Amino acid sequence: MKLEFIRDGPALVIENTERLLIVADLHFGIEADLAAHGMHFGSHSTQRLDRLMKTIDATDPDRLILLGDVKHSIPSLTRQEWREIPGVLDTIRRRIPILVFPGNHDIGIERFLEEAEIRPKEGEVIDGVAYLHGHTYPAPDLGGHLIVTGHHHPQVSLHDEVGCSLQSPAYLRATIDVKALGLMNAGTAPARALFVPAFNEIAGYDIVKIARDPFSPISRCMKQDDAEIILADGTYIGPLSMLLDEDADEDPGAYLHGA
Repeated sequence: MKLEFIRDGPALVIENTERLLIVADLHFGIEADLAAHGMHFGSHSTQRLDRLMKTIDATDPDRLILLGDVKHSIPSLTRQEWREIPGVLDTIRRRIPILVFPGNHDIGIERFLEEAEIRPKEGEVIDGVAYLHGHTYPAPDLGGHLIVTGHHHPQVSLHDEVGCSLQSPAYLRATIDVKALGLMNAGTAPARALFVPAFNEIAGYDIVKIARDPFSPISRCMKQDDAEIILADGTYIGPLSMLLDEDADEDPGAYLHGA
């Protein structure tokens, strides 16, 4: 199995017998939600779709797997989503077959998808790799496979001695407690999860906060002592524990008290 990290997504190509492009958390329609909270931006859907199509053209995959949260609004569809999402999906499917693992923001997305495009929200194995959005417990039979998940929007912040910071989308790779997650068929190999950063350009959640306050079954069951951080271009940063130790030195209570 071959993995390619696509910096300009961020996106991931996984190649086994098929060449699959993996994209997580597009969040089309996010601008309407921001406007409802007093932050007014023009729609970036055209630019986001153009970036996605360029990623598809550059990687030339056999299929596109969308790891959920294609749309943003909860609990219903907004006018922006009604207006934009059908054209977005039609543009994509004219270029490449798509599979969607619905996320917690995807209420109503089935209106715009064909039946064969909708995959189980608990995930399934495709070409030897398990995929799901990640807001639910995964299907028990995903054990024994690499689990590729969206939902968490991981990004990393790195600081130097003068306080400068690099903030970038990043992947988090970790061993999973199979028993705690309720997975079967894991055999003797440890289960591993790969948390994929959001494709949406304004959606990010600090990796340290994900570790301090996990908000999904998979993140609650990851073993932090061997978790690793990888930038969107595939650059290996190092162990998660490095950032957790630095964070504890700076303010041991910050993430426990919402600072």
